[in-house]
Amino acid sequence: MEYSIGELAGRFGLATHVLRHWEDMGLLTPARRVAGRRVYGTAHVTRVAEILLGKDAGFSLEQLRELFTAPDRKQRREVLRSQLTQVLERIARLTLSQTMLEHGLRCRHQDYQACPHFQAMVLARVDGVDLAEALDHP
Repeated sequence: MEYSIGELAGRFGLATHVLRHWEDMGLLTPARRVAGRRVYGTAHVTRVAEILLGKDAGFSLEQLRELFTAPDRKQRREVLRSQLTQVLERIARLTLSQTMLEHGLRCRHQDYQACPHFQAMVLARVDGVDLAEALDHP
């Protein structure tokens, strides 16, 4: 099956300029041009999905290009390992944020700023202490 740039972009709810930008970044290349218009194939549908999944995983376009152009498994794994480390760090921060927000919703203090637990979290942040340590001490 063949797709115009508009059809391919529309399939994913993207603007056509996004696909053009991805082309400029070396992430996507039309199968061919017909009368000056880009034509994409089924493999491009898969590539767009890969790019979107990569972006969901926190990859920048430059990192995705590095992943896609890695010459061997070892280098691909290095890129993936680096991104996994970043994702795990984000998950840890988000988990702590979730804990803080849930505490705020459960807190019995009239003003959350008067809550000793909240104050401990703020002071830990000021002191550069890991928020996980502050959350361990209610």
